[in-house]
Amino acid sequence: MSQVLVQAGTRLLNALGRHSDLIMHAYVNGSVKEADFSRKVLEQLVQLGVLWRPDPQSPLRLKNAVRALLEGSLQDERNRTINTNITASLASLRTLAEHYKESLHYNRFNEAHAHMTDLTEHVYQLTESLTNSVRVLFSRINNEFGYVSSVEAKIRENELAQGQVSDLLQQLESFHFDELSELAGSNRELRHLLVVALQQSFSKAAQELSVVQARLLDLLGRFREFQGRTRLLKGFLLHMEQQPDFTPGNYPTLSQVPVLFNQAESVLEAAAADVNQVAHEGDYQMIVSTLTDIHRRKPDENAHKAAQEIEVTAQSSVSLEKDPIHVAVDDYFCDVIDSGQPKSALEYFEERELKFDKEVWIYQVIGGYQSLDENDKQFFALDASGQPDAVYTGNFYINDVTLGLR
Repeated sequence: MSQVLVQAGTRLLNALGRHSDLIMHAYVNGSVKEADFSRKVLEQLVQLGVLWRPDPQSPLRLKNAVRALLEGSLQDERNRTINTNITASLASLRTLAEHYKESLHYNRFNEAHAHMTDLTEHVYQLTESLTNSVRVLFSRINNEFGYVSSVEAKIRENELAQGQVSDLLQQLESFHFDELSELAGSNRELRHLLVVALQQSFSKAAQELSVVQARLLDLLGRFREFQGRTRLLKGFLLHMEQQPDFTPGNYPTLSQVPVLFNQAESVLEAAAADVNQVAHEGDYQMIVSTLTDIHRRKPDENAHKAAQEIEVTAQSSVSLEKDPIHVAVDDYFCDVIDSGQPKSALEYFEERELKFDKEVWIYQVIGGYQSLDENDKQFFALDASGQPDAVYTGNFYINDVTLGLR
């Protein structure tokens, strides 16, 4: 039976070596172009289990086992296959260990040797699978998921990797080495395989997976930041396409700066010592005790001399006169109060034949209304009249203002 297995394996490996070009072509392109190869060769590879056809209309593809072999050996960055079915491997290990112990108990040493060989193969296959899974995760992280181009695809790949890490950690928690130690008993070979080899491999894999998880979270944060900046840039480009005449305003001159540009650090508030703070009384006493040099005012050498006479003269009076436009604004407010009827600023301007600039007059009326106290301002109502800008939305041009009583 072993000789038959060896001959079948030899035929398979020879076929893989002879038709390596066809196999790599299928690995790179995903399927085989059947017109470029011999029909007999394709049928032979199908019979050997290298190629398979999912359905009659589909092209020939590589078997999953062959693809996994190439991905693991070539360390292909597109390799995203991670085996997380550790629970099934644990059940197989327990079954083989029981077979081995039973064969030893009944002195069937040949069967025991075969079971130990299978058990050793399963243990080292499991440890190799864990090592390969961690290597695949690290290669994808170090490459920053370079096999996909967009940031959104990188985020999806990152979330996939985080899910695989979580699955692996949960599967590792299903291993209870106290139970495996009890299963191995006093058998030295079983304890070496089920306790020593597995525990060392699992502890190392758990440490590396924790590092992988931290780096994945860090990468995800960077990708989210790139995504936000990309969306902001795309929005700005779309805005420039829709409004090509847009020019940014002079934001430093605004009284209310947008949050996007208001990035200045806060100023420290003024601070002063609180002499009424009882907890600081000891510190104040220590500070005062260190003051050894007290400066006294020097005596006046001419104090004995007679005081000189001081000539007091009348000071020139300072007259505070209002600006004429301020007086006109006050008269305008008084006229509205006396008449009790609302009146526009330009209407009053024409009646009194004022000589000021009309725009300056409207600004001064608005400023006079804003400078009133809150109690006085509630007696007046100031309405603006004008029209919105024909090109830019949000801009409103004021032509006149109307003042009235509430």
